[in-house]
Amino acid sequence: MANSRYIAIEGPIGVGKTSLAQRLATELDGELILEQAGANPFLERFYTDPRGAALPAQLFFLFQRARQLDELAQADLFSELRVADFLMEKDRLFARITLDRDELDLYEKIYAATEIKAPVPDLVVYLQAPVDTLLFRIAQRGIAYEQGIGRRYLERLTDAYSQFFHQYDDSPLLIVNAATIDPVNNEHHFQMLLEEINGARSGRQFFNPLVSAFA
Repeated sequence: MANSRYIAIEGPIGVGKTSLAQRLATELDGELILEQAGANPFLERFYTDPRGAALPAQLFFLFQRARQLDELAQADLFSELRVADFLMEKDRLFARITLDRDELDLYEKIYAATEIKAPVPDLVVYLQAPVDTLLFRIAQRGIAYEQGIGRRYLERLTDAYSQFFHQYDDSPLLIVNAATIDPVNNEHHFQMLLEEINGARSGRQFFNPLVSAFA
């Protein structure tokens, strides 16, 4: 959207949301807001011991994202464009697939007590890709603690994202088939996607380019 001041990029692990957010912020001379997954001291432990580390990993992300978006909400959103690689709602999405019933109940109580008031994006760009594509990209980028991510976990995550965005109507939504394009390394693909972002209007729209990611 040409007048957007706050754009959020979302999608499952490995789909390329952080790299796209970085390129968009650079191209549009905006402020970049990243969720800083590497700062979570429990994340590596979560990928090796999901049951034992799920709750502390999730709570760390909850407080981190809440603090970042609280700072964003207090800033002057009209001063410049901001591009983020997450929505606050993703926190509960992940919690529901990683926590057991008792942990989720505790998490929900803590979430409610934080009284998070996240600003609503002017546009959400939701990147989709098949699990095989996600696994390939995770392996390709070579982050050590991510290499243990399994197919079943990614299947549950992509299903959760699909269900979430099927019902999402808080912001204009651009759904992108990210399996066939490489907007980070391919200038033509990036300009195609940028044109779609600038032309996005209210409601939901789909971008399904019939090109090869390697073209």
